[in-house]
Amino acid sequence: MNILNQADFKKNENGLLPAIIQDSETKNVLMLGYMNHDALKKTLATKVVTFFSRSKNRLWTKGEESGNTLELKDIQLDCDQDTFLVQVKPIGPTCHKGTDTCWGEKNETNFGFLSKLENTIEQRRNSASKESYVADLFEKGINKIAQKVGEEAVEVVIEAKDNQDDLFLNESADLLFHYLILLQAKAFKLKDVERILKLREK
Repeated sequence: MNILNQADFKKNENGLLPAIIQDSETKNVLMLGYMNHDALKKTLATKVVTFFSRSKNRLWTKGEESGNTLELKDIQLDCDQDTFLVQVKPIGPTCHKGTDTCWGEKNETNFGFLSKLENTIEQRRNSASKESYVADLFEKGINKIAQKVGEEAVEVVIEAKDNQDDLFLNESADLLFHYLILLQAKAFKLKDVERILKLREK
């Protein structure tokens, strides 16, 4: 049974079901729209997301005027068959106000705590505080930073040969931390490494 038949449009009197729009790559939520049976059918046929506009009272293909369309990558129904999760590739800003999302956020890859740590490293670097280990390391230059990464890498290899998991994980954390510093010293971030890995995957 396909999704057109699975969706329970009768749950709402107006025949509209909410559609959560999510970037298929970054997994950020971009917007919320509504679909009826015809909007879903057109979306599946054209591979470009179409909603039912409550203000226009008609089918509305996102970007039909602005050109900022949503290219369909995947669409799923929730457990109650009354909410869509639509995975897309956004072409241009999603919000009519010109922002990436309808919540004013940037549609960037987020690595959770590691992204937070990258931001902290950047803040410490810019603070130039004498009490900051990170700022002091940046002050010493690229050679010292690269040396620290090398030292931590050797420690990880040494601990990997033993059976003390705590020591291995702590040295791994030290290595990752100093590698993030080295990336920023070279004017890069994790997303740049991710891009290379994605290219290799293809």
